Amino acid sequence: MTPVRLACLDLAGTTIGDVAMVDRAFAEAIATQAIATQGIVPGTSAYARAMVHVHRSRGCPKIDVFRGIFPDNEARAQAANLTFERSYEGAIERTGLIPLPGTVEALEKLRAADIQVALITGFSRGTLGRVLGALGWHDKLNLAICPEDAGRGRPYPDMVLTAVLKLGIDDVRQVAVAGDSENDMISGRRAGAGLVAGVLTGVHSRERLLGGGATHIIDSIADFPALLLGHHQAIPAIR
Repeated sequence: MTPVRLACLDLAGTTIGDVAMVDRAFAEAIATQAIATQGIVPGTSAYARAMVHVHRSRGCPKIDVFRGIFPDNEARAQAANLTFERSYEGAIERTGLIPLPGTVEALEKLRAADIQVALITGFSRGTLGRVLGALGWHDKLNLAICPEDAGRGRPYPDMVLTAVLKLGIDDVRQVAVAGDSENDMISGRRAGAGLVAGVLTGVHSRERLLGGGATHIIDSIADFPALLLGHHQAIPAIR
């Protein structure tokens, strides 16, 4: 395998354990819009379908998720997205953010191996800034990218390719991507990354991750440095 020079890591569900916080923020945003417009009401089949859409779309830009729930109504999508951001950021202020076990050590191992690290997320720039402020990881990262920085978010390859350009990577095969959602896997494969690892600490199952194109499956991000450095045999994708 081509030596890895850049690791692109997802945020929610991959490096930080905030899946429940994100789910609550989505639920609150959808419910708030229901109250305001007599639309998708909690407890109805429409609400259940909306939450299924949220689960299926994890990894995508949050505004795109709401556009899928409220098609042809940009005002409602924007309002729901604003409620989501306020809810999630409020949760950060109340409880903080907890890195998943082994994450900080993984970041340090990657940097020690001269592998650049980019965090990639579907959060907005404002929310990403609050997340980074709460985590205090500025000295452990080379870059943090959101959809606003790249033009399009996942499942498109733009954020990974933006990291490649900004960090001076010569060959996309020198990139390794890790994430917990099917859309993370699709984005990594579309970008041409040499390794795309599905992480089992988040929202999607092993089967969904493999369906998105994962080349390897690992239990957690703690296993990622060893996979890249050849000290550990992760479960390869079988096709």
